[in-house]
Amino acid sequence: MAVASMHLGVWSWSRQSPELQTECQNGKERGLSNFEHGMVVGARRAGLSISQSAQLLGFSRTTISRVYKEWCEKGKTSIMRQSCGRKCLVDARAQRRMGRLIQADRRATLTEITTRYNRGMQQSICEATTRTTLRRMGYNSRRPHRVPLISTTNRKK
Repeated sequence: MAVASMHLGVWSWSRQSPELQTECQNGKERGLSNFEHGMVVGARRAGLSISQSAQLLGFSRTTISRVYKEWCEKGKTSIMRQSCGRKCLVDARAQRRMGRLIQADRRATLTEITTRYNRGMQQSICEATTRTTLRRMGYNSRRPHRVPLISTTNRKK
């Protein structure tokens, strides 16, 4: 996993294996699909109670009542969540570019990576954004181990 270098005092970037990355992004679990929303609304419209619908479809009573309430009040049957927060400055294409920058120089510092990235871009990003993007991509910075230098007698042996 971590790239150890003999050079002292230099950071190196290493990438985690995909198995170590979390399956659940942003701490949110998988929601119901559009089809499952339609099944819940259909079961309730067919005259089944909340408990009967929950038992038939395998969802909790709270989920059944929430989905049906949304449909009654808003006519909403899709899982379109309202987007909130700031839009991400680094899209998939920019992530690939940043990955190429790291592959070119694994020992580059965060400041160097940020300045190299900002050279060719219209909209510049800060170091915190670079750090967040690299962590999202699975890269972590590591300090190399301190290794004693090989003496001339050991080199001859």
